[in-house]
Amino acid sequence: MAVQQLRKAVDTLGLEEEVFHILRHPERLIQVRINIRLRDGRRATFLGWRSQHNSALGPYKGGVRYHPNVTVGEVVALSMWMTWKNALAGLPYGGAKGGIRVNPRVLSREELEELSRKYIVALMNDIGEERDILAPDVYTDQQVMAWFVDAYSLAKGIPAWGITTSKPSELGGLRARVVSTGYGVALCCRIFADRFLGGLEDRTVAIQGFGNVGRHAALYLSKWGAKIVAVSDSRGGVYDEKGLNIEDLVKVKETRGSVIHYDKGRVITNEELLLLDVDILVPAAIENVINESNAPKVKAKIIVEGANGPVTPGADDVLRRKEVIVVPDILANSGGVIMSWIEWCSNRMGCWVEEEEAMKRLERRMTNVAKQLIDLWERRYGDKDLRTVAYVVAVDRVVRAMKLRGWI
Repeated sequence: MAVQQLRKAVDTLGLEEEVFHILRHPERLIQVRINIRLRDGRRATFLGWRSQHNSALGPYKGGVRYHPNVTVGEVVALSMWMTWKNALAGLPYGGAKGGIRVNPRVLSREELEELSRKYIVALMNDIGEERDILAPDVYTDQQVMAWFVDAYSLAKGIPAWGITTSKPSELGGLRARVVSTGYGVALCCRIFADRFLGGLEDRTVAIQGFGNVGRHAALYLSKWGAKIVAVSDSRGGVYDEKGLNIEDLVKVKETRGSVIHYDKGRVITNEELLLLDVDILVPAAIENVINESNAPKVKAKIIVEGANGPVTPGADDVLRRKEVIVVPDILANSGGVIMSWIEWCSNRMGCWVEEEEAMKRLERRMTNVAKQLIDLWERRYGDKDLRTVAYVVAVDRVVRAMKLRGWI
């Protein structure tokens, strides 16, 4: 998917073939072997990676995921997406992504801490506050970031708060970072609804995925007057055409483990949710959920990608012909990395920014980026899908930086 999207942007810009081949590969791909002692006395070995895709615009920036199915190709693709996401947002970052092939749910807290610390020590010479900044991703959180900070700081002999973002507030993190990705998704829904649907008030919304991103997107959208008619998690979803009470759903999710136990709606499948007749659809769970087989049946007018890569390239073509607007992930879920940038700047300056000011900065940045992208799309690239236009902007910024630096 990442390579196909890059190909489309390079062709639209009319760039040389050599540029495509440079950008499809990371500048550096690091593999590490991590050995830890388990509580039963045995030793276990895990493989970890860090893909540093491009640094033309600044230090590498991207999350670290712990998952039993992490692959090298996945990490490389995600690092490429981070390059475009950062470039589109106008951030002084390149793209990176890391991962360890592990099921963190079977490890004790002590085993997880040892794994995290040894991962950072193994990468010690390849990361840093001005070289590569880490963040949470799948199955990593603020606690893991705290271990990263401490392991790096102890090894270097300095308090390196800026080595990660989305840390606990006691270590220079911002509480706003927890809500920032979901807030950004909701903000994109509002911006595009205002532009193409006449406003967000009473517009129907379905959200696939009720984790951190989907949950906070739902809370903000409900607060702003949208009608959330369906939400889902990994076990299924719930639908009520009259609208769901999101605060009640959050309580049900926290106490009973799934939204399917909400007793004021009809239980539906994740597949059914994607095909509901709604104004806005937010796929905020996993990748590839909208593909060529179900895209013709999608009834939503606007799709806002809360997850990374939920719409396949083939589905993009189908949806474009149906005149469905797809707000791409590199814009829609960039609220997290924008807030991370605000946190990193605060750490580097040695002064903690106020939470309210951080949210205002995030709103200004995302609103400006979205409106500029819409204007460019309507003015110059009306025959393209919005994702291609977003990639054109991002790739162009990276390539111009590479040329100025004499790389190509």
